[in-house]
This record gives sequence, C-alpha cells and structure tokens, in this order.
Amino acid sequence: MRLKGLINMLGITLGALITALGLILFLIPNKIAAGGVSGLATVIFYVLNLPVGLTMLVINIPLFLISLRQLGVRFGIKTLFGTVMLSVFTDGLNPLFTPLTSDPLLAAIYGGISTGLGLGLVFKFGATTGGTDLAAQLIHKYIKVSVGKGLLLIDAMVVILAGIVFDVELALYALIALFATTKMIDLVQEGLGYVKAALIISDKSEELGRVIITKLDRGATALHGRGLYTGKDRDVILVVLSRTEVAKIKGMVQAVDPKAFVIVTNVNEALGEGFKDMSHEVI
Repeated sequence: MRLKGLINMLGITLGALITALGLILFLIPNKIAAGGVSGLATVIFYVLNLPVGLTMLVINIPLFLISLRQLGVRFGIKTLFGTVMLSVFTDGLNPLFTPLTSDPLLAAIYGGISTGLGLGLVFKFGATTGGTDLAAQLIHKYIKVSVGKGLLLIDAMVVILAGIVFDVELALYALIALFATTKMIDLVQEGLGYVKAALIISDKSEELGRVIITKLDRGATALHGRGLYTGKDRDVILVVLSRTEVAKIKGMVQAVDPKAFVIVTNVNEALGEGFKDMSHEVI
C-alpha cells in the first residue's frame, strides 16, 4: 500500500510537471487562456503582472478548503499535493525556459495536448489540480447545475474574459486549446481503444461459442435475447477481443453460420483476464 501511495504521488508529480510545461512553453507566453484557473491566472498575469503559479494557488486553496468535506481525506490530500506542485512548477520553471513558438495556432494545439496529457495523468493517479473541478462541484451543490455544465460554464466565462482582455482571435485559439486538452485527457484516461467487442446473433450460438473458445482462445458470454419481429428466443454471443482478432472472428462466424448478424464496436478499456490486470490500475 505504501508503494502504491508512492507511485500515486510520483504520477501526480509527473502530471503536474507536464501540465506546467504546457503552460509556460505554449499557452501563457501566447496569451492563450484555455479556460479553468490556469486560464484565469493567465489573464490576471497580463493585467496585474502577478505570477501565474501563485495566482492559481491563491484561487485554488479557498476552493479546496470549501470542498474538503466532499473530497474525502485521501482524495483531498492528493488533490492538495497536485495543486501545490502545479503552482510550484509553473513559477519555478518559468525563468528556466523560453517559449517554443510564437505561432498562436501551434501554441494552442501543443499547449492543449501538453496540459491535457499532464492533467490526464493527475486524474489517472487519483487526484486533480483543483480549479474548475472543485468550482464545478460547488456550483452543483449550491445552484443545482450538473458538474459537466458547471465546468462548461466556468471555462466559457474564462474564454470570454480572455476575449475581452486580449482579443476575440486569441479567445478562439483558446477554444482550440481547450478542445485539445479535453481530448487528450480522455485519451490518457480511456486509452487508445485498441480493444474491440463483438455481438453475434446466430441460430448456431452453441457451435460458435465452442469455436471461439477453442480456436480464438477467448472467453465468450451468452446473453439471452428475443427477436421482436419473429418472437424467437436465441442467445447473443458477447466476446471482447483485440483489434488483430477481428478478422479471425469474422472468418469463424462466416464458416459456422453465414447468416449470422455481427456487430463489432470499439471498447475504450478492458480489465480482467486476457486483458489489463485490474491490480495494476493505480487509485
């Protein structure tokens, strides 16, 4: 358990570091305020010349204290750690690096990818960096707006503020960065979607199941189904497989029952026997 806790803290530290680099190498120097507390701190930096990291910490700490009861002790400690590390890295590393580009489009894309990668790691290791997540929870509690809508509302307000303080064009670049950040967080959280799931409807489900288990060496589950048009009961085979096995299972189904109905869909993540070990998931 101590080792898992250490791994969590190292993962959060790495995520905070990558997020900070995305801010200081791309977003902050190009005046791209891509929502959230970091975006608000970027606007304040250019208006009042206050350090971005310090501003984020000043905004986050009250939000953290107000939300502490909802977070729980374990999650709260990791969130406080992530919040402090992000602020320290942002201000501490800023004098050591120069921006990698002055092109706002490149800055928005790569800044969004970098911060999304960092935040995704922080989330994956069981924490947040404070900011909009905590604020959205408070909005949900007191105004009865969903957390998702709360996040959207806060980010929209920050982007609009950036458009007023800087210009509309930079606000549009901020939207690109925000989109890239969101997609990257999803990618880190959910993976590349290399796993597929197949649903097979056939009158020869028993035979198909035996073929899948013996030749594909995959487990399969029979789900009870009933055709609404025919009223006929039949089993629906559910099997989760790798991308490289899709062609194999199509060939197996074709050989056993050419009239079978097959649905193949993406699976973001599969945990358990034959796939990722759940014990390796850090929480």
